[in-house]
Amino acid sequence: MAKNKTWLDKLNEKKDPKIKRIETSFADIPAGSNMFIATPQLIDQYIQEIGFGKHIDSKTLRKDLALEHNADYTCPVTTGIFLRIVAEANYEKFQQGQTIENITPFWRVIKPSSPIAKKLTFGEEFIKQQIEKENE
Repeated sequence: MAKNKTWLDKLNEKKDPKIKRIETSFADIPAGSNMFIATPQLIDQYIQEIGFGKHIDSKTLRKDLALEHNADYTCPVTTGIFLRIVAEANYEKFQQGQTIENITPFWRVIKPSSPIAKKLTFGEEFIKQQIEKENE
């Protein structure tokens, strides 16, 4: 019987980013566009570069990644999935004894009121607390 992957396993899984030309419009992406599909590691690295007390939205994250990787857009669906993986994996690290300073500050992208926050296994209260600490 296969062992269930932890969130850290999912974060550390070796995947290559891709650029895919889409033939039909998808979400906010028009047909004929080059769509970047990131990886959980790329999302994690991006968030690590956001300064203390700063916040960005996922649309900005997607736009920045597309520009950085020579694409027109970044996939909104996989970005949402990978944001959740980053949050859950880093919360796992925190639960395992890592200090707040040594985990990726996912609360700088995920708002407590966002649909992603509502899906997190640890709830949105942790995100609220971290944002409040950074805004003191």
